[in-house]
Amino acid sequence: MRRSSRPFERLAHRVVHAALRWADRAGEVVPGTELADRFGSFGTGSCIGFPPATLQNVESIHVGRDVLVGRHATLAAGYGVGDPNLPARALVIGDGCVLGAQFTVTAHQYVELGDSVYAGQHVFITDASHGYQDPHTPIGQQFGAHQPVVIGSGSWLGHGVVVLPGTRIGRNVVVAAGAVVRGEVEDHAVVAGNPARVVRRLEPGVGWVGTGGDLRPIHRGIEEPEAG
Repeated sequence: MRRSSRPFERLAHRVVHAALRWADRAGEVVPGTELADRFGSFGTGSCIGFPPATLQNVESIHVGRDVLVGRHATLAAGYGVGDPNLPARALVIGDGCVLGAQFTVTAHQYVELGDSVYAGQHVFITDASHGYQDPHTPIGQQFGAHQPVVIGSGSWLGHGVVVLPGTRIGRNVVVAAGAVVRGEVEDHAVVAGNPARVVRRLEPGVGWVGTGGDLRPIHRGIEEPEAG
């Protein structure tokens, strides 16, 4: 491991790292900044890390309170800057969401994340894909139908999850790392695989039951200590 002992190099490193820390703070999108003011709405306590990858047509993006979005994220509405068919609420992110680095969502018609949705790194969500039925036209030029995506409150999307058009994920759902999800996912389920399938579900009064019949008990959340 190389370690500089030259005073000039050490000073240069210190200056560069200080500049990076300053850029990280100054470049964040937070309430009161010019970029945040351009969003459809941008809640108190929310922050989009610097640098973002792409923030497109932010006037159609609505961010709730206390949302944290990691670095190099893409939040995109519409097909391009100034899309004339842009809906007023293309992307809606609920309160308390935490979205990891390189999180990507492309919303052409409607994508909604409920409150307290957590996502790992490299998660991709879209409400439109490509067709392929015309054998004489490049696939990239065959736009598919818009199909809204809704992710229920309290759900967790693991590292590298892909959520495809038309997906509706219920409340407090776990989507395992690397899963590719399309269609309906019930509340309080664990899904995994490509295509994603339910591997465990909550049965009230019983517990979390796996597809093989194995059982995991229900654990109550952290309780507030009693006063006094």
